[in-house]
Amino acid sequence: MKTQLKKNEKVVLTIRKHWFVLLKPMLWTVILIIIALAGSNSEFGNFFLIGAGLTIAWFIYWILDRNTNLWAVTNLRVIDEYGVFSNNSKETPLEKINNVSYRQPLLGRIFNYGHVQIQSAAESGSTLHKMVESPKKLKDTITQYQEIYKQEQIKEQAQSLANALGGQKSFGSADISEELTKLHDLKEKGIITEDDFQKRKNKILNN
Repeated sequence: MKTQLKKNEKVVLTIRKHWFVLLKPMLWTVILIIIALAGSNSEFGNFFLIGAGLTIAWFIYWILDRNTNLWAVTNLRVIDEYGVFSNNSKETPLEKINNVSYRQPLLGRIFNYGHVQIQSAAESGSTLHKMVESPKKLKDTITQYQEIYKQEQIKEQAQSLANALGGQKSFGSADISEELTKLHDLKEKGIITEDDFQKRKNKILNN
C-alpha cells in the first residue's frame, strides 16, 4: 500500500479485485497469440510477432492493474488505491460512512466475489466497487471498525469530561451549558446512568 498512514493508524484488512477480472484478458491473449503464431510464417510474419508481443504486454498490464487496485480498511478510514502508471487514492473516514452493502451474483457466491457499495457523507458520496474478492469480509470489517471507532470516541469524550469535572473549581454560564450538554450526550449514549447524570449536574450547578 502506497498511502502513508497517520499517527496511531493501522491497517486491519487489505483486499483486491477478484482474480476473475483476469479471465477475459487471458482468453483474448491466448486467442491472439494463437493467431499470431499461425500467421508468423506468412509474408507478414514480423507484424504477427509484434502483435503477439503487444498482446503479452497488454495482459501484463491487467495483472499490474489488479495488483495495484486495492481497498484497505484501517482503524480510522477506508482507502481506495488504483492506477498502474499513476498513483491514485481516495479515502473515506469511518465516521462519515452511513451504510455498507454488498451483493453477489450466482458465480460470485461460488467463487467468493461481488460488488460492495459504500454510502457516505464524504465528498465521494455513494461508491460502487465491482468484482471485489471476499465482499462480505470487506463489509463486515468496515462495520466492525466503525463501531470500535465510535466506542473509542465516546471513551475519549467521557475521559475529557471527567478531567474537566475534576480540574475545574468554578464554571461560567457558557461552561455550564457546555458541560451539561456533554453530560446529556453521555447519558443518551448509555455511558453514565440517570443517577450519575443528576449527581454530576448538581455538582456543576453548585460550583
